[in-house]
Amino acid sequence: MNINHKPMNYGAYVKSLREAGGFSQDFMSQKLNISRPTYIQIEKDEREITISEANLLADIFSLSLEDFLDMCMTPKIEISKKNRITKIEPRPQERISVPQEKLDKFQEVLLYILKKVAGKPNVGEAVLCKLLYFIDFDYYEKFEEQLIGAIYIRNHYGPTPIEFPTIVKEMEENNDLVKITNKYFSYNQKRYLPLRDPDLSSFTADELQTIDDVLARLSDKTAAEMRDYSHEDVPWLTAEEGKPIDYESVFYRTPAYSVRNYGDEL
Repeated sequence: MNINHKPMNYGAYVKSLREAGGFSQDFMSQKLNISRPTYIQIEKDEREITISEANLLADIFSLSLEDFLDMCMTPKIEISKKNRITKIEPRPQERISVPQEKLDKFQEVLLYILKKVAGKPNVGEAVLCKLLYFIDFDYYEKFEEQLIGAIYIRNHYGPTPIEFPTIVKEMEENNDLVKITNKYFSYNQKRYLPLRDPDLSSFTADELQTIDDVLARLSDKTAAEMRDYSHEDVPWLTAEEGKPIDYESVFYRTPAYSVRNYGDEL
């Protein structure tokens, strides 16, 4: 049976305890014998927890059931030091939220994008950076795996892959692409043109489909439109200025940005 009265902010409390203990959402869902999307609903206060689940949660966090439920019922969650559990190193089989960089694919993805949309007048460096971001984060949301796995930081212009300048410089030196500067309306625009075809031998059908979907959805937007659009995505909204954007936050996207049908997994 479900807990009779839905606790206020219980999701925030469970999330805080999980993060304090260094547990992944995968680990928690396995312990509760539920799917990961269902567990995410618990942290978002979109699903009530059962008594048996409350017992399991209390045991995971080394709390008594009474203490756990008392804290869940507290209108404002304030976890004191005595309620925090010792930091535990993640187990090797758990997914780590730090991106596992696949920079060997970065160049080929960039060339593939350029081959498809470099001829569009709006596709300068600013648009390219946002396309890469949505490709990476959309793929991670759908498949819980890295495609490129680049590190993106939050800045005023939107998500920016920090590896971009280094990768582009290397590609210029290798004659993989050429950089040009021209005027787009009244602005100077950095553009890139491919000098060779991308090597797609290591790409899966799902990876190529994700790239194509993002390009079809977003490649006609201007730099300003892409900036504004990215500013409404939860991963950017929840990141600190100048800090890396956490891939895990993609699972809290609003319906307007989510690319995964969680309802089919419940």
